[in-house]
Amino acid sequence: MWCWTCAICSASGSWTGLCGPTPTAAHPIPALTATGHYARVRLDTPSGRWQLLRGADRRKDQTYFLYQLTQHQLAHLLLPVGDYEKPALRALAAANGLSNAQKADSQDICFVPDGDYVSFLRQYGGVEPVPGDFLDSEGRVLGRHRGMECYTIGQRKGLGVSANAPQYVLGKDPDRNAVILGEDNRLYTRELTAERVNWLSVPEPDRPLSVTAKTRYSQREAAATVEPLPGGRIRMVFTEPQRAVTPGQAVVFYDGDLVLGGGTICP
Repeated sequence: MWCWTCAICSASGSWTGLCGPTPTAAHPIPALTATGHYARVRLDTPSGRWQLLRGADRRKDQTYFLYQLTQHQLAHLLLPVGDYEKPALRALAAANGLSNAQKADSQDICFVPDGDYVSFLRQYGGVEPVPGDFLDSEGRVLGRHRGMECYTIGQRKGLGVSANAPQYVLGKDPDRNAVILGEDNRLYTRELTAERVNWLSVPEPDRPLSVTAKTRYSQREAAATVEPLPGGRIRMVFTEPQRAVTPGQAVVFYDGDLVLGGGTICP
């Protein structure tokens, strides 16, 4: 499982410390940092801009988590596994006697290995979920929830409510401490707005662009148009409706293998 916090961690100040200072005439050789992300980095010589590209193994590509990196960080970054597919890397590791050559892939949030993120929030964030009502879109009470932090947009399992049709989490209403439920067809939307946008591999354009984009790591990219807005924001319109677009998650957009940028989805 990969989560939005992976993107935050990848863009944190710790990377700046790892990447070191900008080279100078006195110290022309930059400090470099190598990571195991499935992604590639290159210098676009004509523009002088560093660019992030998808890894050769599309199934393992991790660029979704790296869109917040800066030009300084990309310039000091080595991504040695980005040109390989996973089976080839396992073969190299086995040939060199590495003990983890056949280690199973991680399926959990790295700092919550047991998957109980609510307990993590309690222990480290001081968060104590407050029970409240499940409501339908008309405000009718459908049942009781264990706390808004225990649910995510699009969730169906573990709700414990009975209805004439399967119910999914459509949203949350903090003012009423309510979780809003509805049928699956209510989860789809064609438009979103995102903030704190980082134009990574290209400068911010002055016109809308045709891109492919995704709003979750495991999602396949979909065709869309992205329009820059004032204040570091964008408006995105998908060609086809997208399911469970979730405020607070990342939307990352591409031109082929090139990561153009990304941002945080607004409520």
